[in-house]
Amino acid sequence: MSKNESKKPAVPKQEKGAKSDTSHFVKLKTQKDAKVFFNVAKHRLLDVSNWHKLCGLVTATFTLTDSLGNKVRRLAKEGDYLRIDIPGPGSKTGHGYDWVKIEAIGNIRNSENDREEVSMRARPAKNPKGNGEQTAHFFKGDASSTFMVVREKNVVEAEIHGRNELPNVKQESRLDSIRNIFIALGAMLGFSKSQWKKLVKGLVALEEPR
Repeated sequence: MSKNESKKPAVPKQEKGAKSDTSHFVKLKTQKDAKVFFNVAKHRLLDVSNWHKLCGLVTATFTLTDSLGNKVRRLAKEGDYLRIDIPGPGSKTGHGYDWVKIEAIGNIRNSENDREEVSMRARPAKNPKGNGEQTAHFFKGDASSTFMVVREKNVVEAEIHGRNELPNVKQESRLDSIRNIFIALGAMLGFSKSQWKKLVKGLVALEEPR
């Protein structure tokens, strides 16, 4: 078969709120070099707990946890959570953190076009260590972030797509509601763009981070 494709988390349709698209690519000398480097970038993408090494000075720290919220040291899997530590007041609902759940990870390979891709989609979620069902994130649960690494011929590109981003104001804690408004509006106005830009550059950096 010339085409071998598995599930591919699509970028959700933009319907409301804010959206963002961030990308960066590198061009390798040969397609063979690009194939080898794609696997490096793919590993970096799924190695969430080491994203800070790719970004240097960042505004948030991501930690991979299992479905129960326990920290794990491995590559990301569907059903895992990302615990996000943002400088400043933390979320009461999230026990000081914001949380997203990895709802899909997919790979696609198309030999006809000499293209391969790995993608991971996450959404704001409840606190897996809490008792409630409230979304523990500054965005509403309809928001999504799709992280991708794509190789086409001798070009490897990293992409991050945010969709349907609206402040999460329906919280039992009034302070959480106020906090979420300010953080979400800042993100929607582009203050998170610098972090995403550092991440996409780090994912496809030709030199290993120190």
